Amino acid sequence: MTVPDDQDDERELIMDAAYRCLLASAGVSVSITDILHAAGLSTRAFYRHFASKDSLLLALFRRDCERVTAELTASIAAAPTAREALRRWIDGVLHLMSAEPRRRRALILSSEETRRARGFAAERERFQTDQEAALAAILRRGVDDGSFPRADARADAEQIQAVLGRALDRQLLCPPAERPAETADRIADFVFRALGASPGRPAPGVG
Repeated sequence: MTVPDDQDDERELIMDAAYRCLLASAGVSVSITDILHAAGLSTRAFYRHFASKDSLLLALFRRDCERVTAELTASIAAAPTAREALRRWIDGVLHLMSAEPRRRRALILSSEETRRARGFAAERERFQTDQEAALAAILRRGVDDGSFPRADARADAEQIQAVLGRALDRQLLCPPAERPAETADRIADFVFRALGASPGRPAPGVG
């Protein structure tokens, strides 16, 4: 059996093994026994970190969401203006599923097995709320510097998130012929007009 260096390593071993099992089964139900066999760990090790398989699946989903949020936040950190920060956010979201490994991972972590986990709806809502808060902060910056004169930060963040979420779902479930950059251009044009932003497109910060 694997002997991890510490408790955090042990937890990561279990989570990574769970993802591999889900990937191998295309998101169909896997057992704790299967996961522990893949991790090379004991049942006792599992229950040191997770109360149930549901709590493990939620931890997997949460870890991925936190990585996505950190990636998007990093992409806008150095944006000199609110307009460029929003454009970078839009580009970043629409490029999330452009690489097949990321798209495959998202499919697994939104599979029926994960969605059935107790507490999944609340965890997904928490992620959405975090995304909207980040967007609202960009919009408030734009209100303050005059970039987005029509913006209602909280309400508009929710609507922008909904538009991006729909586009992302389409990419995830049925990849469109349109490239992510083209979708980002189209959505950015709509969003900037709705916010009262002046014409012009800054260079995107995410490739």
